[in-house]
Amino acid sequence: MWHVKTVLNVSFRYAAAHKLVSVNPAEGVNLPKIVEAKPYHTRNIDIQKTLTMEQIQILLEASKWTQIHMQVLFNVLMGLRRQEINGLKYSDVDYINRTLTVERQLGKELDRNPNASGENPMTKRELPLKSSSSKRVLPIPDYVFEAVLEERKIYEKNRDRRKSQFLDADYICCSSYGKPRSKDFHWRHYKNLLKSAGLPDIRWHDLRSTYCTLLLKSDINPKAVSKLMGHAKEPITVDVYSDNQNIIPEEIPELVSYTNDVMPKKRSGQDLKDVVLDTVIETEKYLPDK
Repeated sequence: MWHVKTVLNVSFRYAAAHKLVSVNPAEGVNLPKIVEAKPYHTRNIDIQKTLTMEQIQILLEASKWTQIHMQVLFNVLMGLRRQEINGLKYSDVDYINRTLTVERQLGKELDRNPNASGENPMTKRELPLKSSSSKRVLPIPDYVFEAVLEERKIYEKNRDRRKSQFLDADYICCSSYGKPRSKDFHWRHYKNLLKSAGLPDIRWHDLRSTYCTLLLKSDINPKAVSKLMGHAKEPITVDVYSDNQNIIPEEIPELVSYTNDVMPKKRSGQDLKDVVLDTVIETEKYLPDK
């Protein structure tokens, strides 16, 4: 670009000096500054903050003896957000087709008027999902489905035993009295779980990252992965999670069977016309030496 500007500038100066043009149109015109474009909706994931398949197996086994076992399963094996997990109900489960409908989240409603007086807002209120794309129907892996059935037995047992005190609100993740979990309930149990199992001290959300990375590594169609994650757009899924597709060295049989059976694979041919390819052309060889 600088070579082109130099040639034009010199040419117009010559033309203006010899009265071939009245003014030099290139004079005072500067090239735009080269500013590196900021990536759109991207986040670099530290591979040290994402679990390997061997570590996932350890986590699943160790979590069985904690109060957050179901929350761990919904996170790392289905990629649900924290408040989506807390809002799940048994009525959201299709026991015939083995699917789960995500249609609400549980949490504190955003206070848009902080100066308003009144009682403190409820922290376990049923709220709309993050976006319209967050409402989705997900296939349930066999491992999770069996856990849901076992948890349902415990729920019904507690309901029959504490009829006058039990809150029959149908929440999957709840206390022995049927009360839903708060958004931070998992925190103290989760950190102790990681420590006792000898696992890396990663964030709760990094389990969701692990799930998405697994799907992308298994060559699942990014558009399908985007819908499973509840992302508004496919590029968000690819930009955020595809940079560490190679960090998972092994495979859990339950997960492999799950992804092979219910997830659409990438196809060639017809689908190529819908793919936008980024082409980078090296222009240095066409420019003269500096």
